[in-house]
Amino acid sequence: MPIRSFHPPQRTLMGPGPSDVSPRVLEAMSRPTIGHLDPRFIEMMDEIKQLLQYTFQTKNELTMPVSGPGSAGMETCFVNLVQPGDTVVVCQNGVFGGRMKENVERCGATAIMVENAWGEAVDPGRLEDALKKNGAAKLVAFVHAETSTGAQSDAKALVDIAHRHDCLTIVDAVTSLGGTPLKVDDWGIDAVYSGSQKCLSCTPGLSPVSFGTRALDVIKNRKHKVQSWFMDLNLVMAYWGSGAKRAYHHTAPINALYGLHEALVILQDEGLESAWHRHQRNHEALRAGIEAMGLSFVVKPEARLPQLNSINIPAGIDDAAVRKELLTSYQLEIGAGLGAMAGKVWRIGLMGHTSNPRNVLLCLGALDDVLSRAGARINKGVAVAAASKVLS
Repeated sequence: MPIRSFHPPQRTLMGPGPSDVSPRVLEAMSRPTIGHLDPRFIEMMDEIKQLLQYTFQTKNELTMPVSGPGSAGMETCFVNLVQPGDTVVVCQNGVFGGRMKENVERCGATAIMVENAWGEAVDPGRLEDALKKNGAAKLVAFVHAETSTGAQSDAKALVDIAHRHDCLTIVDAVTSLGGTPLKVDDWGIDAVYSGSQKCLSCTPGLSPVSFGTRALDVIKNRKHKVQSWFMDLNLVMAYWGSGAKRAYHHTAPINALYGLHEALVILQDEGLESAWHRHQRNHEALRAGIEAMGLSFVVKPEARLPQLNSINIPAGIDDAAVRKELLTSYQLEIGAGLGAMAGKVWRIGLMGHTSNPRNVLLCLGALDDVLSRAGARINKGVAVAAASKVLS
């Protein structure tokens, strides 16, 4: 039997990512492929850099998308800034802080872990204590918006502490970029990475990054060669640098970059602050419905991400069975818990193109139905009305 063309089902993606992709982005990606050194393509690359500078709120010259998912952006930051023998303080309050530790160790450096409870923001006091005890530390790394729990940390406060101890900072903004305030220059962030598939409403496969002048000084004056040829920014800068003349480094994902360009144009036209407000408003509507139903959030309100909501699973309810039924009956995807939270929470994403009132009401109505049929002890038939009141 010959294999035929693949035609995916039409889903509503309300998990931790990817999020729904704007039809404008999908259309942009279908445009004719041209060469990655074509003058018109290079013009578009310059526009992507400008649009990313706006999105990151930075004037950093080295602001660009890495050809790979958010994990590639993370690795790009670590392999360029961390050298063998360095000491790096890593703040962990979820799964992705653990991945930072893995990167540090693979670079031949020592990771000093500042552990925080999952579902809570990173405690600035614990970071301060760790830096006082480890005066040789050169870098501090932390996750701004922890995707595994839905907790957001105070990036500005953590960066300020790091700088007082003469440390550079690496910040994971995979889930925060475009969905919640992130101000790279105002907060003094030295290196930051994100992903295209969350609040930017683009397809997976690209990782926006930005490096400040202090980080660039470290990269340019390394004692050891960067362990990854592909991610060595001393080489990549010749392709993503200034001016029309670019040196070949690798074949860029041309059509994927068309999509990112369009996604960033959409965000520019909406306006960053308007996008932040939209994510917050839709979160408040979802919260009203979830709490009216009798369900609870993992994260306290002061540290809660609007675009990634971790909900405690009711007692006696099968996590996987509910998610399967949502997918089967409603074509709706929500996320499972990761790591220590596996089987205990659902993660509901309201990111980018997904973050709209229709999806909030769809999700609440579907959960109400599926949980009621599963015998969960919830307040039936009230969630949609509670959310609608907020939205109106």
